[in-house]
Amino acid sequence: MGFRKRKRVPFRSAGELDAMAAAGAVVGAALVAVRAVSKPGVTTLDLDEVAESVIREAGAVPSFKGYHGFPGSICSSVNEVVVHGIPSADVVLAEGDLVSIDCGAVLDGWHGDSAWTFGVGELSQADAELSEATRLSMEAGIAAMVDGARLTDISHAIELGTRAAEEKFSRPFGIVDGYGGHGIGREMHMDPFLANEGAPGKGPLLVIGSTLAIEPMLTLGTVDTTVLSDDWTVVTDDGSRAAHWEHTVAVTADGPRILTPRSE
Repeated sequence: MGFRKRKRVPFRSAGELDAMAAAGAVVGAALVAVRAVSKPGVTTLDLDEVAESVIREAGAVPSFKGYHGFPGSICSSVNEVVVHGIPSADVVLAEGDLVSIDCGAVLDGWHGDSAWTFGVGELSQADAELSEATRLSMEAGIAAMVDGARLTDISHAIELGTRAAEEKFSRPFGIVDGYGGHGIGREMHMDPFLANEGAPGKGPLLVIGSTLAIEPMLTLGTVDTTVLSDDWTVVTDDGSRAAHWEHTVAVTADGPRILTPRSE
């Protein structure tokens, strides 16, 4: 009698995870540099130039630049923009803006991918809570990255993290529909797709060395979005603000390993 081998989330050797972590460290450094210069009057194109210089000076290449024609080294998504905002000289940061920066780099053939939401100056309480809720949801997903788990165990953990944040902050959050995380390694986007909500116990198995980009996106309102005429920029349909947090994470025998660390 034959048994079908259970599908597994793609996995890497310990040395390959170290190589991915080297790429991830470049991404982390770029995000830290971008946040440091995110002041009123600075454009998102300025931020893009900072990120690209950090990445290239490290001997890496921006993953995003030219990816399916994308023009930037970062996605710069401000306020109601959820993801895939194109860096522009026309988008000028102002006090109180909520900024989500998504960044990727490839070093020696391995990819790192991470996103960080932060404020320009002081954020409103609602925006600060939105960003923190998104971070907590990501952390919940990371904690579920363990040997023997199934893919949707992570999705479910992210969803439960969002609901726990709703209790914590006494406000609802929208889990953006149709977007989520992904496999990552020698390509930036690989199977499987990782939803940010859903029932547990389904999908491929996580094993030692499995790598995923975990990236919840939450809003202060709707779960529905529209892609603008530039074919990239994703905005909330009701104009509510959005946040996006992401880390590249590996399963190890010692628990989840974040491959895109940054010194905040």
